[in-house]
Amino acid sequence: MTRGSCSWRAVVAVLLLSAIWPLLAWGHVESGQAGGFVSGLSHPVSGLDHVIAMVAVGLWGAQLGVPALWILPVAFPMMMAFGGMLGLIGIPVPGVEVGIAVSAVVLGALVLGQVRLPLIAAVCVVAVFAIFHGHAHGTELEAGQNAMLYSLGFVIATGLLHAVGITTGLIHRWDSGRLALRGAGALVMLGGLYFLWGAVA
Repeated sequence: MTRGSCSWRAVVAVLLLSAIWPLLAWGHVESGQAGGFVSGLSHPVSGLDHVIAMVAVGLWGAQLGVPALWILPVAFPMMMAFGGMLGLIGIPVPGVEVGIAVSAVVLGALVLGQVRLPLIAAVCVVAVFAIFHGHAHGTELEAGQNAMLYSLGFVIATGLLHAVGITTGLIHRWDSGRLALRGAGALVMLGGLYFLWGAVA
């Protein structure tokens, strides 16, 4: 058995364990707590509008490079948690669905155009959009579930989606990769326009 095949088996084993970990945890805590965490973990991936925007944050961070590469994927979940808290305690944020759709349009356009904003401006862009995403998650907590574990779940899921974007975005080191990234940005932007049409129609 080669070292390469061992490495791949280890990666697959870790991924499988990660996938079933919430189910294993379910057997060791009260059902409402486990349900809250699992619901939070699955909520960000239950809507394509959330998914494409969160992946786009990672793509843009990869384009911008260090330190934006890690600052943007940290800033987004932090502000999303703040938005989630607003939703959980019932403080309204106007135009949430429109804000989510616009986030995909803008982030996709930034990736498509390979736009290099100053770091503070880039952080502000993702932070503002994160509030809309977080508020949507916060208002959709099901009755009887643990709000803290639910919030922890959707923050972790968001971080994983950012990681997908960052990992994919590393192809920008090559000319063909940069072209593919811009194409991905265009797809995100078009998806955002589709969702924006649905939100305002």
